Amino acid sequence: MCTTCGCGQAEVVIDHGHGHDHGHHHGPLGGTHEAGVSATRIIEIEENILARNDAVAAHNRAHFTATGTLALNLVSSPGSGKTTLLARTATDLSDRMPVAVIEGDQQTSLDAERIRATGARAVQINTGKGCHLDADMVHRALHGLVLAPGATLFIENVGNLVCPAGFDLGEAAKVVILSVTEGEDKPIKYPDMFAAARLMLINKADLLPYVPFDVAQCIAYARQVNPQIGVLTVSALTGEGLEGWYRWIEALRAERAALAG
Repeated sequence: MCTTCGCGQAEVVIDHGHGHDHGHHHGPLGGTHEAGVSATRIIEIEENILARNDAVAAHNRAHFTATGTLALNLVSSPGSGKTTLLARTATDLSDRMPVAVIEGDQQTSLDAERIRATGARAVQINTGKGCHLDADMVHRALHGLVLAPGATLFIENVGNLVCPAGFDLGEAAKVVILSVTEGEDKPIKYPDMFAAARLMLINKADLLPYVPFDVAQCIAYARQVNPQIGVLTVSALTGEGLEGWYRWIEALRAERAALAG
């Protein structure tokens, strides 16, 4: 539950894909407008939440290092084409590396089912009213997801460009996906997310002839808030630019392996 957005109490359901779910209740942590709660107390609550999250994230990160897993946190607004991109990525990479997926949504297991159809292992987390995944949700999802040695784990976060920016899941990198149908000013409207990301994928490039989207301006805005951010323009539908995305993943895998070795 995110205190900064006041999203309310969340019930987390983890679907391991074997016919039953596990519900986990997260107690209400309050919202920024709760009566009788001072601003100082709210700040203390938020700091405590983030400190606990960071401790679990460190545990997740150690697990990923021990298993040789590259974990990537995929973030975007709803409708960016994130799941379509992920399904194609899982299919295309199946002969290059083991792939596993943690799917985050408020409701349904549809996205996890789409990923499993590619042959990749997938676990669904339903957050209820929650607007993002946190490190503990990922930690518990890992209990139902057997990772092959040297796997790449994609964590598809809940569609939201605000709350996921502040929550470390133990990932090696955040990858922010922006559709050309959304407008080139998203990086300066949601600067925290783009500042936290290592890579920006500009998706749905096949629609560029039909929408007023300025790719160069979008990249300039992104680098205004994060001068180091990498940028790739891709189309999950046609495959345009995807080889560059796969090479980026492979390069990061090699980088992580060198650090571990």
